[in-house]
Amino acid sequence: MSRNIDTVNTYLDGFRKNDHKQILSCLTDDIEWTVFGAFHLTGKEAYDKAIDGAPEFIDPPELEVVRMVEQGDVVMAELTGTAKRVAGGEMRMTMAELFVMRDGKIAERRAWVIVLKENDYR
Repeated sequence: MSRNIDTVNTYLDGFRKNDHKQILSCLTDDIEWTVFGAFHLTGKEAYDKAIDGAPEFIDPPELEVVRMVEQGDVVMAELTGTAKRVAGGEMRMTMAELFVMRDGKIAERRAWVIVLKENDYR
């Protein structure tokens, strides 16, 4: 396993446990995080505040890696996930996550999140 994929796996493990320290240890100080259609932020402090997600969800989400590929300093992961809602029920989703790496740390994260309402593709 490459250093970059190991870092992404450590990061995802931290996200599954809502372990801010573990997550932040995988990031560069100037990290950029974009969830297309939702938000963009820069820096570890802003990232730390966003880890817990929206207040309507119970942390942490369940995340499962479908596949991960690496080319140069970019790791791409296909994920599925479930986030439990405070009001009851859950949100199921599929995600494409792109991690731009620098010196073994995540310098940029780009995410495309699709909410699934009916089945595994819709």
